[in-house]
Amino acid sequence: MLHRECGRLFPDEMFADLFTDVGRRSVPPMIVAVVMVLQRFEGLSDREAVERSAFDARWKYAAGGLDFDYPGFVHTVLVDMRARLARSDRPDRVFDAVLEVARQAGLVGRRRRVLDSTPLYDAVATMDTITLVRSAIRGLLAAAGAELAARLRALAGSGDDYASAAKPGIDWDDETARNQLIYSRVRDGMAMLALLDGCELDERVGKAAALLATVLARTSVKTPTGISRSCAAPPPIG
Repeated sequence: MLHRECGRLFPDEMFADLFTDVGRRSVPPMIVAVVMVLQRFEGLSDREAVERSAFDARWKYAAGGLDFDYPGFVHTVLVDMRARLARSDRPDRVFDAVLEVARQAGLVGRRRRVLDSTPLYDAVATMDTITLVRSAIRGLLAAAGAELAARLRALAGSGDDYASAAKPGIDWDDETARNQLIYSRVRDGMAMLALLDGCELDERVGKAAALLATVLARTSVKTPTGISRSCAAPPPIG
């Protein structure tokens, strides 16, 4: 999907306010945006992400089909892009663009109303929603130092260690199992945010926590009692 849609998702004009018209940018912002999305999805550090973008053909394909010998860029490009976004009027534009596509595809926040295919669509929606939630939690754990990450993992009542990007193995045709899965991971995320609430956080941890809070706030879950609700979790104050 990124290979096909990255030019439409992240056009140059989307980032026009971040750069001056004088001079020439060494890395197109569309490529940086794709790397940022994949970095968040995989829960990687800046250095790990730029290494993957340089040596993983799948990442080059996702960024519009870059040449195999495309040189990549240094990790400070990601740092600079995040700083520019943070100072802008729309700091979450990359995340919002991806989330809107997911919402239009019916993967987040709503069911598709197709009678015969409802179980399939519900399973796909849950799989993609759980990917968003787990990747946000993995991003927070990656940003935290070893001691803080251990404290956060200790709060995961689901038993998920969030060490892998792979989806948990459940019967995806079982609605009860799907609901329990997403409910338990949302509870993990809420518990982690509760621990961080009011703490002094460095910039990287603060941004990861704010992203997790945003994902949870936009995720609708069905509790074990059958009540569907959204999780409103304010971002911690760093």
